Amino acid sequence: MIALEKSANRSNTLSFKYPASWWNNMWREALPSGNGRIGASVFGAVKEETVLISHEDLWHWGHKAALPDVSHTLPETRRLMDEEKYLEASWHLTNTLQQSGYDTRLAARFPVAALKLTMHCEHAFKEYRRCLNMETGEVTVRWKDGEASCARRLFVSRADDVIVYEIKSDGHELQGGFRLVFHQTDSPGLAEACKALEATVQAKAEQGYLYYAGRNDDGTDFGAVMRILSEDGELGAVQQETISFRGASRVLALVKVFVKGNREKEWPRLRDELCGISADYDRLLASHTAIHQQLFHTANLELGGDHGERANEELLLEAYDGEASTELVRKMWAFGRYLFISGTYAEGQPFGLYGLWGGDYDLIWCHNMANENVQMMYWHAPIGGLIELMPALFRYYDSMMEDFRDNARKLYGCRGIYIPAGSTPGIGAPNQIVPVIMNWTGAAAWLARHYYEYYLYTGDRALLEEKALPFMKEAALFYEDFLVIGSDGYYKFYPSVSPENTPENFMPTDGRPLAHPMPTTINATMDFALLKELLTHLIQGSREAGVYADEIGKWEDMLNRIPDYQLNEDGAIREWMDDRFDDRYNHRHLSHIYPIFPGQEFTKEEHPESFEAFETAVKKRLIGAQSGWSLVHMAAIYARLGDGNKSLACLDILSRSCLLNNFLTLHNDWRNMGVCMNMEEAPIQLDANMGWVNAVQEMLLYVSPKMVKLLPALPDRWTSGKVADLRFCTGQASFSWNLGEQRFEAELAADRDTAIVLKLPGAFENYQMSGQDVQFSPSSLGWGCYEVVMKKGGRLLISTL
Repeated sequence: MIALEKSANRSNTLSFKYPASWWNNMWREALPSGNGRIGASVFGAVKEETVLISHEDLWHWGHKAALPDVSHTLPETRRLMDEEKYLEASWHLTNTLQQSGYDTRLAARFPVAALKLTMHCEHAFKEYRRCLNMETGEVTVRWKDGEASCARRLFVSRADDVIVYEIKSDGHELQGGFRLVFHQTDSPGLAEACKALEATVQAKAEQGYLYYAGRNDDGTDFGAVMRILSEDGELGAVQQETISFRGASRVLALVKVFVKGNREKEWPRLRDELCGISADYDRLLASHTAIHQQLFHTANLELGGDHGERANEELLLEAYDGEASTELVRKMWAFGRYLFISGTYAEGQPFGLYGLWGGDYDLIWCHNMANENVQMMYWHAPIGGLIELMPALFRYYDSMMEDFRDNARKLYGCRGIYIPAGSTPGIGAPNQIVPVIMNWTGAAAWLARHYYEYYLYTGDRALLEEKALPFMKEAALFYEDFLVIGSDGYYKFYPSVSPENTPENFMPTDGRPLAHPMPTTINATMDFALLKELLTHLIQGSREAGVYADEIGKWEDMLNRIPDYQLNEDGAIREWMDDRFDDRYNHRHLSHIYPIFPGQEFTKEEHPESFEAFETAVKKRLIGAQSGWSLVHMAAIYARLGDGNKSLACLDILSRSCLLNNFLTLHNDWRNMGVCMNMEEAPIQLDANMGWVNAVQEMLLYVSPKMVKLLPALPDRWTSGKVADLRFCTGQASFSWNLGEQRFEAELAADRDTAIVLKLPGAFENYQMSGQDVQFSPSSLGWGCYEVVMKKGGRLLISTL
């Protein structure tokens, strides 16, 4: 019924009128291409171009030490808390570990090499453009040299696992040279360490090939081989590891990358592979695009009448007037999805905070952080039809289960698993030895939501039984040993942390800007929300799979011992369910809103009073304390609350505070503009790119296993639009709307047997419904709500009269 055309190229193209130009960190404004394994960042310069090459498995400088048994500290920490010596208790575990000499360090992902291209220019450039075609992953740089038109095109092939780079000119003969070189660090503090790494580098050029390799700190080599071809020109003499070309109208370069190998074996292997690859750029692009577009077009969206014709710079300048245009909002939705499919794949590493496009050797927060960031990067995937990429997340955490069991036993004397907030491949031991991280125990429970959600959207019983339930069971086992039953019969959760906040009455009174003065408390609301969700899903999943029958009663008893959420004097949900810890609104994390989002403990239709309390808590958060990722988190919460205008306003603020001109998102503003927290570093964090995708989808579609809401939080500014193939747990939803014409049409298609409550948009009246293999009747939840039952293959059609 809803036939949404695949968007025209310009709608899925980012275009720019100037090159990367962030002084001394130009990789930050580069254009990204990738195939999930290999990343290429194109800076876009005319005369001296840089393409930074990365690989998902190239990490260094990590160290995993043996974790000492410090489990004796838990009863001591609790004794100190019982005596209300909270600051001393907060540091007790941390100090004990530090005094033992424990020194685990997380690894850092770093670039393989920099591809350098130098080109002869006869005239000053003009008519410069650089573009990213998100439908193909192709980066293009175009300009005129006098009257001659020049263009460079690059993509990273999914089909051939190769970087493909072409240079063309239609008005003069090309002249220039290629090199593969060590990428210089931007950080003075890393200069000496990088010199040692650079000293291992070997580069050579011979017979149309460039060879490059360095040695990692684990003793293995990493590097690349590059083949240069010219149909009508001449490859010149080799000088200083450079292959030059001249007299050509077209030059093609092909690059293969290796990690964890030996250069003497890898160089000939990659050369042989390159010899077997077609030298036809367009043929290689077509093979790649066929795979890439299957992912990119799993869902499609149109908003309003914007057709994607404006450059990024124009869209950002407009946003500075106060509102992000529908064109910007829609392009950011598409761009976040593009980054995700280009930066991970099902069998690889999970998507990281820099994707595959980090440009230094020890970037701030380049690890996988599971107290918000990892989760945010995957929120959008199920509804957006990209759930097939989620197994990378499960493979990653499953690979470190022995570390997690060791952590639980030696840190807290508990069975089950304790997952530290931060980790990198192979390093699942505690690493950020500070109270705000060490005393937070919720990572495993939060990650368990993603395991179970994958099952809900796929119906994959094998994954449920073999991965999801065993993981959830071990997370619950930790809580069995960790939790304390209070005198009232309810659980007392301590130590307990609400990431990464400190109660107001424990903040310094002299105004000192301490990040986490005293985060360790009793009964953080989020800890109980995570526990409740984990146990609920574990019980449901076990019953569906017919396993763990003898443990379900125990888990139900644990659920009954969780105390009710509490309100503060403002009528807001308390962040800590203990009146000795006062709510602090001046913070970016929104952890205590978990039962509304990302959790689904309450719905507005079933629990209106609770919703009001959560909404009050969100509104009390101060805007100056926010970050890029917290703004999109807040946007998603407002969408769950049904307020599309406030949700969109959060994206408006992000677009003028934490957004680079290439649309990569930042952790924070760096210019003292007053709309979010300030940090001098302003690191790139692509969680906000993914969170933007999710926030837009939350405004368009709410999905739980038992309820689907169409346009649950439609902003006034989105007067018309079309959606194709967003997912609910057992099917797909496509719909279109036009507020001016009071027109709405929708089609729901069941991929599996379906039983849901469907809520229709409140912006329209007088619906009609029909379909095949479907039954529907009014629901007791009120106007616009219907009980819908569809057989597999069934379709429900909805339209306004």
